[in-house]
Amino acid sequence: MTQIAPQPGIMEIALYEGGKASVAGVENVVKLSSNENPFGPSPAAQEAVRRVLHEMHRYPSTDHGPLRRAIAEVHGLDAERIICGVGSDEVIHFLCQAYAGPGDEVVHTEHGFAMYKISARAAGATPVEVPERERVTDVDAILAGCTERTRLVFIANPNNPTGTMIGAAEVERLAEGLPPQALLVLDGAYAEFVEGYDGGAQLVEARQNVVMTRTFSKLYGLGGMRVGWGYGPKAVIDVLNRIRGPFNLSAPALAAAEAAIRDTAYVERCRSENARLRTWLAEALMEHGVPSDTSCANFVLARFADRTEAEACDLFLQKEGLIVRRVAGYGLPAALRITVGDEASCRRVAHTIGLFKAGAR
Repeated sequence: MTQIAPQPGIMEIALYEGGKASVAGVENVVKLSSNENPFGPSPAAQEAVRRVLHEMHRYPSTDHGPLRRAIAEVHGLDAERIICGVGSDEVIHFLCQAYAGPGDEVVHTEHGFAMYKISARAAGATPVEVPERERVTDVDAILAGCTERTRLVFIANPNNPTGTMIGAAEVERLAEGLPPQALLVLDGAYAEFVEGYDGGAQLVEARQNVVMTRTFSKLYGLGGMRVGWGYGPKAVIDVLNRIRGPFNLSAPALAAAEAAIRDTAYVERCRSENARLRTWLAEALMEHGVPSDTSCANFVLARFADRTEAEACDLFLQKEGLIVRRVAGYGLPAALRITVGDEASCRRVAHTIGLFKAGAR
């Protein structure tokens, strides 16, 4: 009889399910399930990829120097304190692998990103879920959930899938109140959608117990390239680089990300359009009796009377070729997360939900 078995905790990980991209029997669907930029990547990023295609037989940079310097220049950061990963997911995984293990605890909020639990369990640590307050991160609940075994605390700000966020003073209070052995990780996957928000960079600069993660998958439209980064104390980044694979990012991905972050005019246009259409979509849904919290990201969390109504609306949308995201796995069975698409997509999804609420089922 075989005795081959995975490490304890691995089989407790639920398989991650990405947003659906197709509906059986329906052509030309509109995908609003994965919070992708409907306008795609910057033309400069596309051109950068075309330029490096003839060098695909060469290994990419091991230190990601040009990309780290570009990030540092655009955001006013220290390039030596930046680490790049295969999406911010990999940086999250590095943090759990390096700082949490058997007997340790990793704290996250009840509606937080699924990768926090997955990466914690993969490292052998115990994920600890704390409540939110009306779908908003509750600093007091997090601090109450910390113990002498807490090694990492994850919050997404803005949060996914709620779209809500807390202010800088609350984040600072959280960092100040953590036990001395714990790191606070600020997941800023949606930080770029908030005008003037630094994702917590100033707090990282001021303290030794805060790390920030960011991604190119959302506003920059590079989800298919899988590029993310982290910023933290030099000592923490040095630790993470010890377990990072030397060639974890491909040459096309590095080139695309560098060009994307330098194309600030394109970024600003995408951010402005998202803000305009996000407001319009939330208001249009509210007119149909579907409320949502104020979103600071590129999606809205549409709330229904109960799980039955939410799932029925999802099926109605699918029949019309509109794919949104069920979020029961995030503890929100009576809600649907809807990506802010282009104007035509926003109008179409609002109109269809209006038909559903009017009884056209």
